[in-house]
Amino acid sequence: MNQSFAVVIEPAGGNFSAYVPDIPGCVATGATREDALEEIRSAIRFHLDGLQQDEATPPVIHASVAMVEI
Repeated sequence: MNQSFAVVIEPAGGNFSAYVPDIPGCVATGATREDALEEIRSAIRFHLDGLQQDEATPPVIHASVAMVEI
């Protein structure tokens, strides 16, 4: 089963940082937006694999994404 999580990517000095609002502590960085996105994918997989190994409850998806034009 595929899951989709909202990911926030922000400029951070000379690189980019990414985090997942529904998975506290799940963060990553990359030299470009694309690098940060690839790194956060790996971080999400790692986090979910760890929860599964620990037989812990997986995160509940609450966050959604909307771009607002003003």
